[in-house]
Amino acid sequence: MARKKQEEEHENHERWLVSYADFITLLFAFFVVMYAISSVNEGKYRVLSNSLGSAFGTGAAVSVTQVAPERQQAFPLARQARPDRQQIEALRQKRTAMTDMARKIQVSLAPLVQRGIVRVTQTSRGVKVEINASILFAPGDARLSTTSGEALTVIAEIVKDDSHALQVEGHTDNVPISNALFASNWELSSARASSVVRLFADNGVGQHRLTAVGHADNVPVGTNATPEGRLRNRRVEVLILADLPEKETEVPITPANP
Repeated sequence: MARKKQEEEHENHERWLVSYADFITLLFAFFVVMYAISSVNEGKYRVLSNSLGSAFGTGAAVSVTQVAPERQQAFPLARQARPDRQQIEALRQKRTAMTDMARKIQVSLAPLVQRGIVRVTQTSRGVKVEINASILFAPGDARLSTTSGEALTVIAEIVKDDSHALQVEGHTDNVPISNALFASNWELSSARASSVVRLFADNGVGQHRLTAVGHADNVPVGTNATPEGRLRNRRVEVLILADLPEKETEVPITPANP
């Protein structure tokens, strides 16, 4: 018998539909992901969920995880630009100026620094001058003594021509106080900080640069279990902040969607 002639296979002209369907599916998945990470409300998620369920013929809603509000943020397209040489040089000059100011205060108050009554340190916030309250105030009082005026006047003379903000913080130990002037350590620490601020203002420091804060006994630097520790905790700290505080701006609050 003669062999049957094999029939020639016909070329399938619809094979491109498979690749096209895969492409459309991937594109659809991409937009679903982009939609999921965008900031939308719960109602829109439900509409998307029901639509996906109908599209795939399952009749069931497709679960889409909602992104937490703190993560609903546009992703940066590129890394932030590195600071240029001028910015780096400006930062270096600011840091050097703060260091020079700290050294000048330390040298001017050297006798008190050597006695451990005054401590001058430089932190990320700026320059901190810690002054023991024993040379500033009488026990349970917020009026500056005569000897305290000399140390504070030296500080005021150094910083009065500067532009940095100053924050004066009053601190006490944990021994309660209640007298005709102060109902608690809150009032005492605040009044002591205000007394120092008033002296700075009287010696030429701009009032717009000054802030008085009372912490009572909430920020101890030593233990309150010993007389030495309580003595260390009764103090006033003068903070020369590294940068001027930014002006307060109002940001409207958008009501949450029901």
